[in-house]
Amino acid sequence: MFEMFVNAEGGLTAAGYAVTAAAGFILFLAAGYLAGRRSAEEKMSAKQLVFCGAAIALAYITSYIKIFNMPWGGSVTLCSMLFIVLVANWYGVGTGLFVGLAYGILQFIQEPYVLSFFQVCCDYIFAFAALGLAGVFAKSNHGLLKGYILAVVARGAFHALGGYLYWMDYMPDNFPKSLTAVYPILYNYSYLLVEGVITVIVISIPAVAKGLARVKKMAVE
Repeated sequence: MFEMFVNAEGGLTAAGYAVTAAAGFILFLAAGYLAGRRSAEEKMSAKQLVFCGAAIALAYITSYIKIFNMPWGGSVTLCSMLFIVLVANWYGVGTGLFVGLAYGILQFIQEPYVLSFFQVCCDYIFAFAALGLAGVFAKSNHGLLKGYILAVVARGAFHALGGYLYWMDYMPDNFPKSLTAVYPILYNYSYLLVEGVITVIVISIPAVAKGLARVKKMAVE
């Protein structure tokens, strides 16, 4: 069944393109629906705008502090995704999506790479907006940790989608043939999971966790 969507060279078949494009479009519509509900129910206060602006600024600054770069885009940064996830944890999915969207636009301005309009959407717009999905766990126990993990998985899914659609030609010649079909998944999650593990370790340090709890209290009161 998998052969219906991926050809022998590891690229997508016509059916694969249709399914992945449809999946990306549906996810985008779902995100927009959630964001629309949030914005209709509650307007952002001046304090929320300040905290959101500060989070975007910190995410943007730390995105320049890179532990290492991947050859075809992507890098392990100093916990840059965490600041967008924090906004989602404080104010919910809708605000998180909008802040993630704004951050994605900044990322595009910072390091633009254009192969097509939909590739830009996958790698910048959808991927970074997806960090706002962390707000799903905003009110649950260990919500920040759960939300961060969800955000990393969601961002990686959009990067992988873009990989299948546009980046398969950049696969190394010596890459194992048996893993060709999952190359975009392995490539994108390789750096995202490394940063994710580092960030989870950092936010699990008692002093850091206590400090983040205080910041959240200031942000939501």
